[in-house]
Amino acid sequence: MTDQSPAATNYDLRAMANAIRALSMDAVQQANSGHPGMPMGMADVAAVLFSEHLKYDPTAPFWPDRDRFILSAGHGSMLLYSLLYLTGYEDMTLDQIKNFRQIGAKTAGHPEYGEANGIETTTGPLGQGIATAVGMALAEKLQAARYGDDVVDHYTYALAGDGCLMEGISHEAISMAGHMKLDKLIVLFDDNGISIDGPTDLTVSDDQLGRFAASGWQVIACDGHDVAAVSKAISDAKANTNQPTLIACKTVIGYGSPNKQGTSSTHGAPLGDDEITATRAQLDWPYGPFEVPTAVLDQWRAAGARSQASRKAWEARLDGLDADARALWDRTQAGNLPAGLDETINSYKKQLAEDLPKLATRASSQNALDVINPVVVETIGGSADLTGSNNTKSGDMGIVSSTDFTGRYVHYGVREHGMAAAMNGIALHGGLIPYGGTFLVFTDYCRPSIRLSALMGQRVVYVMTHDSIGLGEDGPTHQPVEHVASLRAMPNVAVFRPADAVETAECWEVALKRTDGPSVLALSRQGVPALRTTHTDDNLCAKGGYVIREASSDAKVVLIGTGTELQLAVDAAQQLEADGVPTRVVSLPCWELLNDTDKAALLGADGTIRVAVEAGISFGWERILGSNGAFVGIDTFGASAPAGDLYKHFDITVERVVKEARARL
Repeated sequence: MTDQSPAATNYDLRAMANAIRALSMDAVQQANSGHPGMPMGMADVAAVLFSEHLKYDPTAPFWPDRDRFILSAGHGSMLLYSLLYLTGYEDMTLDQIKNFRQIGAKTAGHPEYGEANGIETTTGPLGQGIATAVGMALAEKLQAARYGDDVVDHYTYALAGDGCLMEGISHEAISMAGHMKLDKLIVLFDDNGISIDGPTDLTVSDDQLGRFAASGWQVIACDGHDVAAVSKAISDAKANTNQPTLIACKTVIGYGSPNKQGTSSTHGAPLGDDEITATRAQLDWPYGPFEVPTAVLDQWRAAGARSQASRKAWEARLDGLDADARALWDRTQAGNLPAGLDETINSYKKQLAEDLPKLATRASSQNALDVINPVVVETIGGSADLTGSNNTKSGDMGIVSSTDFTGRYVHYGVREHGMAAAMNGIALHGGLIPYGGTFLVFTDYCRPSIRLSALMGQRVVYVMTHDSIGLGEDGPTHQPVEHVASLRAMPNVAVFRPADAVETAECWEVALKRTDGPSVLALSRQGVPALRTTHTDDNLCAKGGYVIREASSDAKVVLIGTGTELQLAVDAAQQLEADGVPTRVVSLPCWELLNDTDKAALLGADGTIRVAVEAGISFGWERILGSNGAFVGIDTFGASAPAGDLYKHFDITVERVVKEARARL
């Protein structure tokens, strides 16, 4: 249900746009750092969007049915900060504008999610914003199919520049959006023809309108400095109910700067005091630095208040949901999991302790999802064209398509990077928990988006299978040896490498409960035996590590394993114990959750003989092993052969673990 349409206004849109230009050039000049060109060039477009079209309420910044505005060209952050101040977001004060790019300010060089209300996502790495916007637009469709358009009916706008559209992720994103016919996604292209190095024709000659049209988008071109043309283009975009829309806004970078506009010199450097003085004269803006006249500010504040009636009407419609739908809405919007999840997982673990299945952990993950997804109905699964290999689709999940958004499973296609960014958008939108799969080696394709998941503290679950040389014959191109270590090196990412079916279920539970950052589940292709043979109500993996086999007396040796190699540690401990060497075995499924107290209790004082085994590189293990430890793994690329042969070839064996322990006794 559409809450509002653009109405005739008495806004002086040119003066309102000039306020953006002035604040942007003043803030960049004061910081002696920043990007004034894009905010000055797109100020007219932004003034039209925020005063006539965008549905938002600065007094209720988390209104679930607000339109989303994504500044994909995040270097132009002063455009967004100016808009937030001018429209009346309480936490974006003029002092914040004056402290642009300074320590402790909400006005970072690129927009940072969580720093200020109205910043919908962290942007800066070009292309990420447009791909994240695809996820938000998809989430809107999914939620509307569940609750109806009386409750969910909003647009997602992304402002993108030439750089965003050059990035490879943009190709994945626009293809996905066109295929799914995400008609409430509108991309405003700052078509200024300038990049950092100079004119864009130095590096690119793409027909951008033709490219988007070929992917199933409606394409519109307009003069980005003609406010009437911009408003009509946005209205036409919203009238198309079958396609996403690209609006190519022809603009002049640094508009209003008489000596620098239209050149790359305005892109990423202050204009300079003399040029700012000349620009004020050119724009007929006879006001001092950071000064916005009352008449202009009042118009902006009126624009910011124009959706309040729409929000109140929406709140009344929300109250009209039936009790069950309203309870589900409230729970999922708050990010809370259903009350029955703990018991569901615990009952499943009891069954596993009886059945003792020997399965690849990717298959154990599939089984866990078959238990979890009927209970946690807000999960949205998917895979990058590897559903049968990643085992990410549970039996209760219908397929999401352009004609049916009631499903919960997304076929992302071979678009790993686009998938990861879209999942960020789904998580940021609220009300849904996304997870998606590919091979662990292809986290290289996902990495920039995983990093943003971590930076923004978003609950996104990455299901990464085929986690070692154990995948076998596909060879070193597909065998991840450095990937687990590289993901562990990334702040705020929880990397889980479960060893059997019970650990896999526990890791899923922890990942779903982790609301302040992403999780990576590194899962095996090859089968593993059941190692957790005695049921415990406690989720042992939630501690990061635990003793899976205790020593017969005071431990002289501690063996540490993760994932498929934990069984090697268990078997090695049996041999050492048979030789009279008390040996403890520690499972370490998630380093990030292991606190210092538990670490000392599990591993003993520094100097205790510790041997770790993992089919990956040794990088990082020195933090676990201390001064008297040994690592059994692989510090080279793999090879193409059956998994068993590879483990022998690279000497990742029980015998090697025993040998390393004995050598230190």
